[in-house]
Amino acid sequence: MANDPTSDEPTEPAHPGDPAGLDPAETLRMIRHQQEAARDATEPDGRVLFGAWGLAWLIGYLALWSTARDTGTPAAWAGWVLAGCIVGAVGLTVVHSVTRTSGTRGASARVGTMYGWTWFLAFTAYGVMLGAMGDAGASPEVQAIAANGFACVIVGLLYLAGGMLFKEVRMYAIGVWMLVTAVLAAFAGMPNTYFVMAVAGGGGFLAMVVVEQILRTRRRSPGTAERTEGGGA
Repeated sequence: MANDPTSDEPTEPAHPGDPAGLDPAETLRMIRHQQEAARDATEPDGRVLFGAWGLAWLIGYLALWSTARDTGTPAAWAGWVLAGCIVGAVGLTVVHSVTRTSGTRGASARVGTMYGWTWFLAFTAYGVMLGAMGDAGASPEVQAIAANGFACVIVGLLYLAGGMLFKEVRMYAIGVWMLVTAVLAAFAGMPNTYFVMAVAGGGGFLAMVVVEQILRTRRRSPGTAERTEGGGA
């Protein structure tokens, strides 16, 4: 009989749609994918932030360096190019950080909003301080070194803070690198300071965009997920 518990006939396998028949590895993979999707939707995207500052540094400081190689003093239009690039990068950072965390609640939302507006406040104070140095009679060379150094230190410290707040090692690493760049640029002398800022600063940010993309791709690949769930790398 079909209902005889002593029957030797093999029992029917669980229906493929039965939750009890789900592969544990597949379940873990689905949970991991949902967690990554939720995180990506509510935390700043490093590729956007790194890319914005990499292009701003590279374009702006190359404009200064290319016009200052012969005379030692950059053209006025190059200064406006750098100012526009920095304003654009700050604006994008503020908007991206605030909008990415707007869907969260509680402390996470406050942290994201406060972090985004800190960029605006820091660079507003930066501009006022540079203006005060000019009024105090600082030489153009001193003002140029201070402008480059202050900008690099602000960006480096804010990336260090972002790395700690969002638990992002790569943000913290680029913050450290920007502080190193500030020191190197300060001792490079004019107009080589601009070249160091463009190559080391901008190049460091753009290199991190590539690293971020590679890591995201690997994290989402099924093979990587299976190795991780199985105890591998």
